Amino acid sequence: MTHVDCEAAFRRFHPLYRKNRYIWERSRDAYAGGLDYIRQALIKHVSEIDLEYEERLRRACYFNYPRKIARLITQFVLSADAARSGADPALVEDFSRDGMRTVEVMRQFSTMLNLYGSAALWVEMPFFAGEIDLARKSAERLRPAVRALSPLEVVDWGEGEDGFLNWVIIEENDLLDAGPFLPAVKVKRRKLWTRDHYYIFEQDGVTGRIAMPASGRNPIGMVPIVFVAETDGFRMGNGHYFEDVVRISDAILNNQSESQMNLVKQMFGLLIISDSFARGARRDPSENTASPASRFSHVLARSAAIWESPEERGISRYISPSGTDTASIREENQMLKQELYDLAGMAWSPDLRQAQTAESKSWDFHAVRQFLTSRVDLLEQSEVKAWQIMQKFDPLVPVPSVTYNREFSIPDLQSSVQSLLGLKELNSGPVFRQELEETALTLLEKVRKIPAENRERIRQEIRGGNHV
Repeated sequence: MTHVDCEAAFRRFHPLYRKNRYIWERSRDAYAGGLDYIRQALIKHVSEIDLEYEERLRRACYFNYPRKIARLITQFVLSADAARSGADPALVEDFSRDGMRTVEVMRQFSTMLNLYGSAALWVEMPFFAGEIDLARKSAERLRPAVRALSPLEVVDWGEGEDGFLNWVIIEENDLLDAGPFLPAVKVKRRKLWTRDHYYIFEQDGVTGRIAMPASGRNPIGMVPIVFVAETDGFRMGNGHYFEDVVRISDAILNNQSESQMNLVKQMFGLLIISDSFARGARRDPSENTASPASRFSHVLARSAAIWESPEERGISRYISPSGTDTASIREENQMLKQELYDLAGMAWSPDLRQAQTAESKSWDFHAVRQFLTSRVDLLEQSEVKAWQIMQKFDPLVPVPSVTYNREFSIPDLQSSVQSLLGLKELNSGPVFRQELEETALTLLEKVRKIPAENRERIRQEIRGGNHV
């Protein structure tokens, strides 16, 4: 094995990573939401004093549209679990080796892909020494596992002339816990996999010292990662559309904050006093100096008093924003919401309540269906590749036939079943009744995924002619 520069492994970043790191981190923070993100996204006005801005900050509420959009696409794409014919049931129920089922790992992967435009499935095999038999394999759970990675964790990579990865570097931040009587230690870890070897580097969070605690031969002859980037984004040299989703969401946050403060100002108007009154009130009669107890604010801000000169008639009064201003902000936000969902490829009709409700249940439009179908193809292919890499680590792992759901409309099941029951009462022949039962089977699968073997048995029963 050649000499390895441990420190160099921590200095490497792919150009695509460097270019998009800030955008990915902003998307991640927008998805997380909360006060931390409001502090990032809320814009302070040029003429706004700190006290007023802090009040706006405390009052602000964040409607997390980025999370809703990223999760909503995944919920529709994976509304029904995929059929995995021939898969090991134990692996389907624990795909990640830490309790996450296959569908849960793929949901994470899908949501990351929506959020960043890029994501990865990382396949790992536990390290072990010595001979292994079935008993030890079962007792120590020595089998490959899959977990989803964001592009912030895949920091560098290189491709070969054959189009496959030559190497990849994965970054992890871990907390090593040595027990209840010792302090936990923060460790930054980087894993370098080439087609022939693997190397693990660790950087101590306190001393900054870098070491290589493990290395060895790669037994499968390939980099064990499925790295995916959306074809209409990074693979065309462009960014990802979700950056625009976040920016529109930020605009809604700031508009909403303005609308909220306008409502406050309507209830508690801004005081305007005469200049002569202000000058007299600011003087202490005994000392002929400004008294701190009676000092007036002379800072121009929306929450501070303003005084007028006698030429301006010197009439003390309150002023407040017009209700029309608040209504205009709300109309602007409604338009931004519509553009936001349209940008994400979702049908949205906020002006029609009935249409909005229908669309929230079913994206029954051709463009949306095409978008979801291509996303399903991407997820399906990625999962199959992950199973294939698992089999390279362990030849006893079968590669299942994976079929994702491509029927995205969600009909009203109750009315559909009632219609079927009504049709079944018609005096018709066995062929018509067989078609009805086939349709009922399709509806049933929209509620609960039927195992392939049971589905085939039901179809045999239907085709057996028992339609009385």
